[in-house]
Amino acid sequence: QVQLVESGGGLVQAGGSLRLSCAASGRTFRTYAMAWFRQAPGKEREFVAAILLNAGTTYYTDSVKGRFTISRDNAKNTVYLQMNTLKPEDTAVYYCAAGPRASTYSAAYAYDYWGQGTQVTVSS
Repeated sequence: QVQLVESGGGLVQAGGSLRLSCAASGRTFRTYAMAWFRQAPGKEREFVAAILLNAGTTYYTDSVKGRFTISRDNAKNTVYLQMNTLKPEDTAVYYCAAGPRASTYSAAYAYDYWGQGTQVTVSS
């Protein structure tokens, strides 16, 4: 199985940047699609970005395109989310997820493993 631990969240001003990290366990990391989701208070969990087995195959929700970049370092068993030009509406708990399927990469139910989340707060 895969175990995930997120880090890198914090408080930043609008326009600032953060890089989230997700450390994954096991050699099975390379066989899983990885994704970032976020959930703001009172809102449903929202897909943010995904990266499939091919590191060049990435997907983003429209609201973060051009600002966020997902990447993975298979040698380090780590997935990153570089977040630039942060906006107050980006404030949420960000979750790392792992799953064996790619066809439904934007759906939370497609992922079998989840981290505990890391808080990102963007002030105006």
